[in-house]
Amino acid sequence: MTLRDAALYITKLPKAQHDAPEWQAAMEALLLVAELGGPTMFARIGVMRALNRHVERVFNPDRKETHWGKRKLARDR
Repeated sequence: MTLRDAALYITKLPKAQHDAPEWQAAMEALLLVAELGGPTMFARIGVMRALNRHVERVFNPDRKETHWGKRKLARDR
């Protein structure tokens, strides 16, 4: 998608969503990129955070195995 597509999407949002702080920040990031040539990653991050504003990130400790305690030093062999 282009910056123009993102801007059109934001402008077509209902007034209640449009005024949310996350969407305001996304619009500011889009303007920074479009007008001042800022990093496009800022615009992407702003839009993604606004789209996922109701998703709560939860840490899952069971997701990955750790290597702690599995490696042995050469001197301990």
